[in-house]
Amino acid sequence: MSLDAKIDGARQLLREVLDRHGPHRVAVAWTGGKDSTLALALWRGVLHHGAPGARPLALNLDTGCKFPEVLVFRDRLAVEWGVEMHIARPDVAPGYPVAVDRAACCRDLKVTPLLRALRRLDVAVLLTGIRRDEHPDRAARPAREPVAEPPHLRVHPVLDFTEMDVWAATMQLGLPHCELYDRGYRSLGCMPCTLPPGMAGDAGQGAGGERAGRAADKEAVLASLHALGYF
Repeated sequence: MSLDAKIDGARQLLREVLDRHGPHRVAVAWTGGKDSTLALALWRGVLHHGAPGARPLALNLDTGCKFPEVLVFRDRLAVEWGVEMHIARPDVAPGYPVAVDRAACCRDLKVTPLLRALRRLDVAVLLTGIRRDEHPDRAARPAREPVAEPPHLRVHPVLDFTEMDVWAATMQLGLPHCELYDRGYRSLGCMPCTLPPGMAGDAGQGAGGERAGRAADKEAVLASLHALGYF
């Protein structure tokens, strides 16, 4: 499938979301990374044509361990694009043992704040930037994924894009990106769980993989985290 066909397919999927759910109960899970920035851009464009004046709602998980460059990019682009941004933060005690037990850490710093925010915002549809090719656990995901608690639908508009597709679409559409990518990072997680370029070793999916810089023990339990409510 060509890149243009993938972009058209993603837009059609988002138009269906807009037609069925309207503009106000749909949120984009926006990390500040390239994939969710593309998803946000596509949703913003669909809103511009299908619901003029509606601002895109973005839900951002700020674990307290994010790269400063990601936060600067997020805040700047939210203003430039007129994004209504809700930042969800964890409610943990001072001195929380970050990344000691990575699965528990993701649950406490990401999953719990995400689910709490979805309830508070009464989100009906959560748009994500996940892709099939970035992790084996995501290879068989459907484009529309119902979630029971809290009840909502997750829609993955760039699911069939490859890493190169995302960069090609980013260039074709003239989208900005976080400066960390220019320094060699390919996947941006929390700082304790994301190794610098050239230090990935056998982490994540192995040397050379897009998520090779991610912590291997967290990557190994992604299916369990998904069952708890993670993307």
